Amino acid sequence: MADQEEDFSSLPLPDRFAHKNWKVRKQGYEDAAKTFEATPDESDPAFRPFLLNSGLWKGAVADSNVAAQQDGINALCAFLKYGGQQACTRSRSITVTPIVEKGLSSTRAATKQSALEALLLYIELDKSDPIIEDLLPSLNNKQPKIIAATLAALTSIFHAYGIKIVDPKPVLKALPKAFGHADKNVRAEAQNLAVELYRWLREAMKTLFWGELKPVQQQDLEKLFEAVKQEPPPKQERLLRSQQAVESASSNAQQDGEGEAETEEDQPGEIDAFDLAEPVDVLNKAPSDFQENMASSKWKDRKDALDALFAVVNTERIKDGPFDEIVAALAKSMKDANIAVVTVAANCIECLAKGLRHGFAKYRSRVMPPIMERLKEKKQSVADALGAALDAVFASTGLSDCLEDILEFLKHKNPQVKSETLKFLIRCLRTTREAPSRPEVKLIAEAATKLLTESVEATRAGGAEVLGTLMKIMGERAMGPYMEGLDDIRKTKIKEFCDAADVKAKDKPKPVAPPPKAAPPGQKKSLTKKPTFGAKKPAPPPAATPQEEIAPSLQKAPSNKSIPSKLSAPKALVPPQKTGLQASKKMSGSGATAPPSVLQSPRRNITPQSADEDSAPAPVPTSKLGRGLAGRPLGRPTPFSSATDHP
Repeated sequence: MADQEEDFSSLPLPDRFAHKNWKVRKQGYEDAAKTFEATPDESDPAFRPFLLNSGLWKGAVADSNVAAQQDGINALCAFLKYGGQQACTRSRSITVTPIVEKGLSSTRAATKQSALEALLLYIELDKSDPIIEDLLPSLNNKQPKIIAATLAALTSIFHAYGIKIVDPKPVLKALPKAFGHADKNVRAEAQNLAVELYRWLREAMKTLFWGELKPVQQQDLEKLFEAVKQEPPPKQERLLRSQQAVESASSNAQQDGEGEAETEEDQPGEIDAFDLAEPVDVLNKAPSDFQENMASSKWKDRKDALDALFAVVNTERIKDGPFDEIVAALAKSMKDANIAVVTVAANCIECLAKGLRHGFAKYRSRVMPPIMERLKEKKQSVADALGAALDAVFASTGLSDCLEDILEFLKHKNPQVKSETLKFLIRCLRTTREAPSRPEVKLIAEAATKLLTESVEATRAGGAEVLGTLMKIMGERAMGPYMEGLDDIRKTKIKEFCDAADVKAKDKPKPVAPPPKAAPPGQKKSLTKKPTFGAKKPAPPPAATPQEEIAPSLQKAPSNKSIPSKLSAPKALVPPQKTGLQASKKMSGSGATAPPSVLQSPRRNITPQSADEDSAPAPVPTSKLGRGLAGRPLGRPTPFSSATDHP
């Protein structure tokens, strides 16, 4: 009779995770995954034991039994998927290294896939930096299969999330060592990772590791890169949880709105090598005798000093610092009599402007006018060096900063200076990222219109090209006022330049505020406010004084109705009189007493009467009353009643 297996399902899950029997552990992993899937939210008590003791997952993902290990990694994936960010941050420092060493290098394809999914979930729930930091040390592992598995995982991570989520710089720095590995599988996976990075970075990736590769390796990669160049720009295939929440909220907002909002997808453009390069401290590497040699009377010494400086500043990125003395010496070199010195100085300015970027903006006013003044040189090599320096200075600033100097040199008496400045302005308009403002458009258009009447054909064509490029940015409607007065030939030429221009900036009109939403038909606005429950009632308006009641009566026109008697009092002061039998009974009662005055009772509210009530005649008693004190009114007759008394 076969022994029946003991039932361990009553044990808590943490105890089953640490059990010595692999079958119990395997069943525990399966039950844990099902439990996590059935939880309603991330705060469910089922996650608590595994959050408090994250070390349970280290044994699960590195289980000695391959069958149990597969279920252990699946349980970890369920824990991350349903446990949220807290499950990620509590366990990743313990599990990433075992996943790489035991999961990614497993002989089972399903285990490899689950291990990779766990790494992708760690990035999806939080960020990529901690995962990349834990993966990179595995590239120095002694076992080639672990190195190859790590490179393959990095390739999948970049393919899923892209370089905006995952920083490529640490990986690019470690990549050349993998190309020099003795194992062919490692080298093959390194090539795959390099191709994947080239999809996102293009030529910018070469600045960090290309020089460390052998020529044969460079040639092999170039062949692989050719196929990638024909592909469309890559897009992020997997979103972070934070991105998923934003996307869900935006889609709900579009469904609730009346119209569909136009959204432009951010196309990942070509990455700049400046963003990947490390800043270099140029000031410490600059030659110590630079200023002394620049002050030498021999042009050879000055050129050698500039050549030494160029070798230092010719780098992708320069660390910011006080370059005032160096910039002053370079600006002074623009007036040098030797064109070789001028050319090298222009090259140094170009490298400084490109390496410092926006940090060079403070030196623009010191170098731009001397460079533009030296544009009179007719030698093409010198003109090209000066033009490249101007382009680099413009890239570090902007059109608004450079426009004043450009417009000033367009009035230069030297035709060569005017022509080269015109070319520089056209390049600025083509490369600027921001459209010029309306006042700047006016200044540029007026200056270019004047150039259309120049005697030199190249200058006239340059003026037309400026107007055409400006029209491409601003639109034909905005340029309409500046086209008036031009003949048809010039208008046609400007339109041709407009069609052929390739610009990066477009004028965007200011958004117009949408009109207020109209109320749905059939609903009327209530003019009265609804009373609030529990609120105090507003106090009644104060009673009008007799003078306030009498004054408006003087402004009213006499009515055709009967005029009150001179003995009658104002209506606001006369109490309501009883007529007929009621009046006689009251008079014959317990003595005749005068009716009480209205002003004697502070609790009595006198409501104002309408105009129709004021003009109505007083009620006439049915029984004749005597002329005693009880029958006389107490109020003083109004001036109106006395003035209109009839004889």
